[in-house]
Amino acid sequence: MSVVIVGGHDRMVQQYKQVCKAHRCKAKVFTKKAGNLGNQIGSPDAIIIFTNTVSHQMVKSAVTEAEKANADVIRCHTSSKSALNDILEKLK
Repeated sequence: MSVVIVGGHDRMVQQYKQVCKAHRCKAKVFTKKAGNLGNQIGSPDAIIIFTNTVSHQMVKSAVTEAEKANADVIRCHTSSKSALNDILEKLK
């Protein structure tokens, strides 16, 4: 399974990737707006959006790309490691 995480904190990127690896998921993490976010997202199985730490523009871009890739969109207000762990448990 592959996931894209949009939002979160810069200092947590490696921890997000470790949690995903423990769940046997490939992960891309975007904590800041990338110029060509649509091209970098690819076609994941799910897009996880941490809504507390992300701009509205970035959310719109992520949702648009999710529709193109036919991926699930999961929104979570907190951007903690345990919240990500819970989300990945539910996706299995």
